[in-house]
Amino acid sequence: MIKKLLLGFFTLVFVSGFAQNAKISGFVTDSDGLPVELATVKVDGTANGTFTDEKGKYSLTVAAGDSCVLVYSCLGYNKTQRIVPEVTGDMTINVRMRTTIYTIGEVTITGTRVQPGNTMEHISTEQNRLAVDATGGSIESIVIATGTGVSSTNELSTQYSVRGGNYNENIVYVNGIEVYRPVLIRSGQQEGLSFINPDLTDRVSFSSGGFDARYGDKMSSVLDVTYKKPKNLEGGVTGSMLGGNVYIGNTSGKFTQISGFRYKSGTTLLKTLDTKGDYNPSAIDLQTFMTYKFTPEFTLNFMGYYSDNIYDFNPTERETSYGTMNDVKHFFVDYDGSIERDRFQTLFGAAILKYNITANADIALQVSAFQSTEQEKYDIDGEYWISNVSGEDREITGIGKFHEHARNYLKSNVANIALTGNIGLNQHTVRWSATYQQEAVNDRIREWELRDSMGYSLPYKEDELRLYRNLSSQNDIVSGRISGYLQDTYRMRIESGIFSITAGVRGAYWDFNKELIISPRASVRFLPSRNQNFTFRFATGLYYQAPFYKEFRMIEDNPNGNQYVDLNRDIESQRSVHLVLGGDYNFNFDNRPFKFTTEIYYKKLDKLVPYTVNNVKIQYYGENVSDGHTQGIDLKLAGQFVPGTDSWLSFSLMEAKQNIDGKKVPMPTDQLYNFTFYLNDYLLGYERVQGSIKLIWADGIPFSVPGREYQNGIRTPNYRRADIGLTYLIFGENDPLKQAYFWRNFKKIWIGADIFNLFDIKNISSYSWFSDINNFRHAVPDKLTGRQINVKFIAEF
Repeated sequence: MIKKLLLGFFTLVFVSGFAQNAKISGFVTDSDGLPVELATVKVDGTANGTFTDEKGKYSLTVAAGDSCVLVYSCLGYNKTQRIVPEVTGDMTINVRMRTTIYTIGEVTITGTRVQPGNTMEHISTEQNRLAVDATGGSIESIVIATGTGVSSTNELSTQYSVRGGNYNENIVYVNGIEVYRPVLIRSGQQEGLSFINPDLTDRVSFSSGGFDARYGDKMSSVLDVTYKKPKNLEGGVTGSMLGGNVYIGNTSGKFTQISGFRYKSGTTLLKTLDTKGDYNPSAIDLQTFMTYKFTPEFTLNFMGYYSDNIYDFNPTERETSYGTMNDVKHFFVDYDGSIERDRFQTLFGAAILKYNITANADIALQVSAFQSTEQEKYDIDGEYWISNVSGEDREITGIGKFHEHARNYLKSNVANIALTGNIGLNQHTVRWSATYQQEAVNDRIREWELRDSMGYSLPYKEDELRLYRNLSSQNDIVSGRISGYLQDTYRMRIESGIFSITAGVRGAYWDFNKELIISPRASVRFLPSRNQNFTFRFATGLYYQAPFYKEFRMIEDNPNGNQYVDLNRDIESQRSVHLVLGGDYNFNFDNRPFKFTTEIYYKKLDKLVPYTVNNVKIQYYGENVSDGHTQGIDLKLAGQFVPGTDSWLSFSLMEAKQNIDGKKVPMPTDQLYNFTFYLNDYLLGYERVQGSIKLIWADGIPFSVPGREYQNGIRTPNYRRADIGLTYLIFGENDPLKQAYFWRNFKKIWIGADIFNLFDIKNISSYSWFSDINNFRHAVPDKLTGRQINVKFIAEF
């Protein structure tokens, strides 16, 4: 008997050893082509199954030669089956799942796309081309309007603040590569174009905090953008009074490419500022993203970028009214022969060679180089008058002259090489990376300002000519950083619901200050089975703000009283501990899908480098001398307020404080509240005519009096703005004109008009300080743009 059992056992082992298995893999997406994460893929009637990862990818092993039925299921979606008559070898099966449809009585309700995801939220950009946007169309403007906890109080800038952090605390990735912005830019009108080209964009993800270890060392947020890989010929042309874009993409066998050219002027918008003159801003950029597939396993990606941003300005006069209704002040400047010419040039190139080892594992080598050449040159000469206003009468209380001079040059080079990898192991997805980066900065600053009031230079000193302010710098640095991370995402489905747990650690070493930082991070997402409309999440971690030149520039005084820039080699990375608790509730109202999002957060901050903000220029103190905290709550309701269109409403409450010299003061980005409302609508139910309105009402931001920097004891008025837009579809895909020879190459053509700043409320970006005859300093507001009409044309082919 024992011999028979042993014989049977070894026979079974022998036969099993020669049995052949095959691998079935593929992607699961929803009706919009977006990946469905944590869908169950199972061989019917067996325990053989797996989950899809965050890309919707799955892979499982089955016996070759047999037939099988694959069952795809996920909460919020209809169950789907695929029959495989015979498994003859490795196979690829891609599946598209449709959302669940419920019928209650005579009412039909379509389920909302429900996924645990991670701390990154997907931002739809489908309607971006038609959106009203004073920046001329940018991904950042969508993030500002839709992102959780995002704030911006300058319509000329694409920079934004997230939960009390400044602009430099946001990290931006394009196709997995970190991108940078110029250092010397000090005002929104200088910015020109942001790096990201909306026409080339495929997916946009954003996190307001608690993000994974795979993202770099910044303290506030992550914007992760992926460019398109066209499947067919596509293109578009956009033109407006602010500028124009053109792009084209195509595929040819193993090769795909998408390229775009953009031009921005914005002259008409700048002419609504208080300072009048000859504005000649001009910004262009050219981008391309190419992919070549050598084999199914080997792929080469290349991204190239060139931009040239010129800001020419010859001011003639400025006239600003300020004060209160009972104490009206008037400020007038007559400029004499003044000129400003700034130029910001950027070159960027990146190549990624990726090898798919198996269906669940890949490795990639990426190399990138970034170069920014910046110059800021101006001589602004003016004479000013300060007056008290009473009815039609004006009493001059101050008169003076000033001359501002600058010859500033900065060149920065960043070279990066990284090895990254992913591997899927059952219910685990492991990511890792090792990176070396070299940074070189050449900084030359020579700027000064002379003030003359009633014939005396300010500050006044007998027998000595003193400048109001001056600054010089001559610094060259070359440094290297080594960084890496290891991260695992574990997914499991139990009776109570679906859990997704991500944990990882990130480390970096910088040879400039010999600092090693370790950043552990973790997050949990839960989708309950009892009610699939809810999603809950919690994230925490230790986040660092690794310095990049601006943070460690200290302004020192020499024996002659002149100021110069010295570099602090003892600078440390600023640090923040994130605690984020949030959830989503998906529901249907009047047969339309909605999602309500709530997040509560607390950030403990230490080793802070205090800073001031003037317009968009951030001036750091250069030393780690403060600590603080940020706490608040973010609420957002998104959905189809009008059937067939996406709209959203968000409201945030926040406190951002820091301790300086034992005194608790507001941070420069402290805003008690921020309200944003964006509505899309088809006018009178006619789908060819689409209107949009964007409303922003936010608390003013703190600022300091000269000589008492970083105290932030005064606030600007509330930021209030309303923009409206209207577009008309003059040609669509199903129009009879489609048969005509000229029109057959076009998909859609729109014309439209926008009104920026509908109520003509001139908000304040910063303050300039001038003295009257009594040496009383006046905070003269630097106001932003007024009402302006924009006309636009959009075509897709």
